Amino acid sequence: MIKRKIRGVLHNPKILGVKFLRMMSPLLPGRLYLKLLFFLRLDYKLNLQNPQTFNEKLQWLKLNYRNPDLPKMVDKFDVKKYVGEVIGEKYVIPTLGVWDTFSEVNFESLPDQFVLKTTHDQGGVVICKDKNQFDIDSAKKKINRHLKKNLYHLSREWPYKNIKPRIIAEKYMVDVKAGELMDYKFFCFDGKPKLLYVASDRQNKKDGIKFDYFDLDFNLLNITQAYAHSTNEIEKPKCFSKMIKLAEILSKNLPHVRVDFYEINGSLYFGELTFFHHGGFVPFHPEEWDYKIGSYLKLPMKC
Repeated sequence: MIKRKIRGVLHNPKILGVKFLRMMSPLLPGRLYLKLLFFLRLDYKLNLQNPQTFNEKLQWLKLNYRNPDLPKMVDKFDVKKYVGEVIGEKYVIPTLGVWDTFSEVNFESLPDQFVLKTTHDQGGVVICKDKNQFDIDSAKKKINRHLKKNLYHLSREWPYKNIKPRIIAEKYMVDVKAGELMDYKFFCFDGKPKLLYVASDRQNKKDGIKFDYFDLDFNLLNITQAYAHSTNEIEKPKCFSKMIKLAEILSKNLPHVRVDFYEINGSLYFGELTFFHHGGFVPFHPEEWDYKIGSYLKLPMKC
């Protein structure tokens, strides 16, 4: 597996370029770094003077939009209090504990099932379905690896720049009918959801996660981005209209944010707020959707 990955990197100069850029990121000014990385990832030049595509406008926001509330909105611990105050605590998945280091995690106090997450990045998640079978050493390696990451250096998402890395434990949640957690992710612009995608098959190690895009009438859209469509029919969630209403509230007065929800055993729960979908570095197919979604994003004055 490792040898195959190394061969893949060596035979793809762009991957090498991306990895080199990320290593050099702390030494490069943001504008230059984003222009270079954007070209390597998307194969066209980043236009910051007159951005048109959704991905271009996300880069503009990274450099020019400095809403002081955004850091607390992306911190996976702090956002729970914010969301609880705005739409109600009943929509927030319960937190079981928060710690600064892995050695401080009190496993004895945790139930048989739980989820560990790093608060300041993406992907730092460990799921425990049975504490008696839980591999603490493996969890420690993954969590500690993510505690060292800085999303600001990787993609210049400025809200993450000064977030304190922490670890939270959450209640383990699963939808009995689906056998997994399906994400419903709404793209919102100035308080108006425009479209969403559903992330499913997260536990499918063979074929991987699936993304399916829908309009607000839950009609399937011909958009592919990053991952293939599911081969299963995606059912409209029972709480769909409520999701739209809460997404409107959480995205009010924000030029753009992606608001994520779960529907678990008939109840609605908040997932997270994302201001830079895929960092603005993943192409849309067909390409016209990059422009169409970009047209929804009205850039604010610099602040």
